[in-house]
Amino acid sequence: MCGIIGYKGKDDAKKIIISGLYALEYRGYDSSGIAFNVNNKIKIVKSEGKVSVLEKKIKDDANPSHVGIGHTRWATHGKPNDINAHPHKVGITTLVHNGIIENYIELKNKLKSIYNFKSETDTEVAGALIDYYVKKTNNKLKAIKCAQEEITGSFAFVIIFDDEPTTIYATRRNSPLIIASKEHNFYLASDIAAILKYTNKYYLLDQNDIAVIDDKITIYDNKLNVVTKKVNEYHGTVDDVMKNGFKHFMLKEIHEEESVYNNIIKAYVPNLNIKELQKNFGDFKKYTKINIVGCGSAYHVGMAAKYLFENYASIPCEVEMASEYRYKKIFPSKNELVILISQSGETADTLEALRKAHENKIDTLGIINVLSSSIARESDRVIYSLAGCEIAVATTKAYLSQLLILSLMAILISYEKGIISEKKANNYIADLLKLKKITKGIINNKEYYKNIAKKIYQNHEMFFIGRNIDYALCMEASLKMKEISYVHSEAYPAGELKHGTISLIENNTLVAGIITEKNIMAKTISNLKETTARGANILLVITKELFKKYKDDKFYKYLIVIDNINPFFDSLPVITSLQLLAYYVALLKGENIDQPRNLAKSVTVE
Repeated sequence: MCGIIGYKGKDDAKKIIISGLYALEYRGYDSSGIAFNVNNKIKIVKSEGKVSVLEKKIKDDANPSHVGIGHTRWATHGKPNDINAHPHKVGITTLVHNGIIENYIELKNKLKSIYNFKSETDTEVAGALIDYYVKKTNNKLKAIKCAQEEITGSFAFVIIFDDEPTTIYATRRNSPLIIASKEHNFYLASDIAAILKYTNKYYLLDQNDIAVIDDKITIYDNKLNVVTKKVNEYHGTVDDVMKNGFKHFMLKEIHEEESVYNNIIKAYVPNLNIKELQKNFGDFKKYTKINIVGCGSAYHVGMAAKYLFENYASIPCEVEMASEYRYKKIFPSKNELVILISQSGETADTLEALRKAHENKIDTLGIINVLSSSIARESDRVIYSLAGCEIAVATTKAYLSQLLILSLMAILISYEKGIISEKKANNYIADLLKLKKITKGIINNKEYYKNIAKKIYQNHEMFFIGRNIDYALCMEASLKMKEISYVHSEAYPAGELKHGTISLIENNTLVAGIITEKNIMAKTISNLKETTARGANILLVITKELFKKYKDDKFYKYLIVIDNINPFFDSLPVITSLQLLAYYVALLKGENIDQPRNLAKSVTVE
């Protein structure tokens, strides 16, 4: 959600910033802009639409520039248009901003007698506030600090001032911002993807730090003391943010799911035994209750994990949407663990849920993909999901890695509680190799899923039904379908059909039923047959052992059969198969798969 890139150095700032904006497109945006220094004057160019439109606007500007800032905006305050696009200039202050200023109306009322506001944005108000304090204090560091103290909300600001057009200032709170340098070139970005082609080493700004980039990087804390930061290193390569021959990042990232299994095995269970898993995850013996918090697909991961924890590890588990958890009344219990799941580690609601858990003195564990992200740094413990860089807005391999981590945790807790023996636990973990092989087979058989997609992609709506963990899988499968193909898709517990939902079933309605659990198989099939009696077409997704019983009962029209593994892992290849199905439905509909409308990769504002 929104993207920032800044540059100062020997090379052409415009080219580097445009390149960085292209790298940030995956985060979701609807306008973009750039401000750059030409002959000690700041020039601003902005445009509604794609970065390519902005690039055309500056294409014929031959003036050399070595300092600039750029932005991709995802509209929050005000429509997506040229006026509301960033950068914004107020007085001598030009800035770009990620985040939301919650008290911008109050600040605007304070400043409107001094400044003539042109946009509908909270960002222009923040620029005015900084400009106001620059004039009042005649000290830019103090001005930024004063603005920080008055602002309620989240921000990452990158700023250039008219009277210092070759110096870049930056600060952040609750919105990520990194700074890097290489060979007298300096970079600022909201995401490593924007600068990865130049360097994989960076500094991470802490809350309310202020950075100044002139001929060096100087970082001040919130008391304006100079601080030294450790250098972080991203361990991927520029290939992570390239399609490498694939038509879409989403398809590339589904293909990378096999490498996710390799990463997790190598890091946590290289010898495939429970003792090393316990060593690398830590023990969970003290906990008598687990609460899982996440948003979107991360919430769906939690729903699947709840079933594994309760049914196979006999530990009570609740799952909360982060946006609800942060506002609900908490009843902390002794020996409770809150698990926060986030791909980016910067998800705004999940970060605030983490802080609320800490306020209530509850232990926290982050399951995070991005190293040194805010949730990773603030959690009491962290387990990295090791999915690698994920560019497509619709998560695939990151979801898979999160669910695999929690599946392994369920095995560990089951072992620690004496429910399964060490030998049994080791056997389950060894099934990772089988899981990897099955997943590879699904991906190699993608033409099968494409053929099913050809038969269903013209459907305008779709229902996914299942019970227990299968319902959790339905929630994720439905989300994948709706977010990239725009097919109206809903997930329901199969047993709820008769309580209203079945009224929506009519002739040729597409209903997908997921069945991986033997004890509820007959019930779910009965529910599916209730929909066929009303004209529905059934897509049956079922594990191989369960399918043997029903292979001669042709109540379904389309079929996906998945090899069995073990109760902890059976759900994982189901998701891979349905990710491929959603991908091909969207492809056949001609949709923008990697950047679906109105969506952002990392939701860093509420």
